[in-house]
Amino acid sequence: MKNSVLHFTKMLVADAAERNKQPILDVLKSYLPAATSTKVLEIASGTGQHVSHFAEHLPDVTWQPSDITHAYLQSISAHIQHKKLTNVLPPIKVDITTPLEQWSLQDLKPETYDMIYNSNMVHISPWETSQGLFKAAGYLLKKDGVLFMYGPFKINGLLTPESNICFNEYLISQ
Repeated sequence: MKNSVLHFTKMLVADAAERNKQPILDVLKSYLPAATSTKVLEIASGTGQHVSHFAEHLPDVTWQPSDITHAYLQSISAHIQHKKLTNVLPPIKVDITTPLEQWSLQDLKPETYDMIYNSNMVHISPWETSQGLFKAAGYLLKKDGVLFMYGPFKINGLLTPESNICFNEYLISQ
């Protein structure tokens, strides 16, 4: 029981991720190929709430979560273990700003993934982060693969609705 208590204390929860995980999943489903060999790489998985929710509802998809922060890697593992998910690989440490040739990860081979999923990263990160994400997508996605991004993006310079304005202010304050 002691290990179980320690395990759950590492499981971080973000209110925004709780609120938006189902609406994102509803859209995400329409972009995933209908195949049992579908593989998705999540860049900057954060707490692990999204990947664990998505994996629970899309059991035929193999998910590879990643993050640069140790506490988030632990939280991702805790969410996976808590839900007893078998279609989520152990989280890997990825610094998206480093050149791909410096990544020492065996699993990240050219044209491996059907989708790369990224949420709430590019609008609060240095430009090098966006560049790294797009370079990784060009290298890691299969032909016709999809880079699926979620966040409070401006359209024609306008950020809407009010919830995105508030969320963007919160993210920037972190």
